[in-house]
Amino acid sequence: MSSPTKMHADEMDIDEELVARLVAEQFPRWAGLPVVRVASAGTDNAMYRLGDDMVVRLPRLPGGARQVDTEHRWLPRLAPHLPLAIPTPLAKGEPAAGYGLPWGVYDWLDGENAHDAPITELRGAAERLGRFVAALRKVDAVGGPPSWRGGPVGESDDDVRTAIRELAAAGTLDAPAATALWEHTLGLPQWTAAPVWLHGDLLPGNLLTSSGHLTAVIDFGGLGVGDPAADTIAAWAVFDAEAREVFRAAADVDDATWARGRGWAFCFGLMAEHYYGDVCGNGTNPVLAGVGRRAVSEVLAEWQPDEPHSRDQRLDGPRSPN
Repeated sequence: MSSPTKMHADEMDIDEELVARLVAEQFPRWAGLPVVRVASAGTDNAMYRLGDDMVVRLPRLPGGARQVDTEHRWLPRLAPHLPLAIPTPLAKGEPAAGYGLPWGVYDWLDGENAHDAPITELRGAAERLGRFVAALRKVDAVGGPPSWRGGPVGESDDDVRTAIRELAAAGTLDAPAATALWEHTLGLPQWTAAPVWLHGDLLPGNLLTSSGHLTAVIDFGGLGVGDPAADTIAAWAVFDAEAREVFRAAADVDDATWARGRGWAFCFGLMAEHYYGDVCGNGTNPVLAGVGRRAVSEVLAEWQPDEPHSRDQRLDGPRSPN
């Protein structure tokens, strides 16, 4: 039986046998369908394909119980408003068979993740993902749960400074440049408008492609409301400089939100490489560490040390149409 590599000390024990038993006990109409683990660099959920048309997602960590409820409640409400395909929840399973968390069954979306099958038409993908971010932000957010990346990026200050210090000591990071960028990020104007929807984790592993084209967005474990800045992480984690500008225009965010998003990309990148990489971390997720390293490199390459703090005419919301 195939189990995902454990990246955290408190991960649940999950394998094909457990998934088949849960499905058979709670959804007998699907009993006997083949269960095959889906290889993934995701850190929060294990995925197992169920038959040809479904996938089972199970939180890997005890704190992940809320994700299943959030996805099953909100994805059907959000889907009609979004320009890219997203998963459709089919059934919600309950804790049983030695597994102590809720879990979910979803429809299977064809395609490969954008890390394993990279996007080749970057400008088109940047426009589509930007429109996705803008459309998600416009959906009524009343009653939505807070996103784990919907607050100030400065809440991760201690972890970011630790990552800068230790990665620099290992010779993989320019500490003065990284520290200056981070200090700049901490001084940016914050989001003061009403919370809006954000996916929260638009990384290559959560984007599906077909023949080099972006086709779908998956893994809404970070879905919630708050500051939309973190949904621009993809600008540095997925796209090059040219496509980045296309994404920015389509996402229609103000200067301050864009700058905070760059700070989020920098924060994510540093923490991913520091925790999951093999230089300072546990070496359990080289894919995610590599994505983080790329994001840090892209951010540092474009940032100008003398750049002023963003003072867009609308600090707390999307830009008005021209």
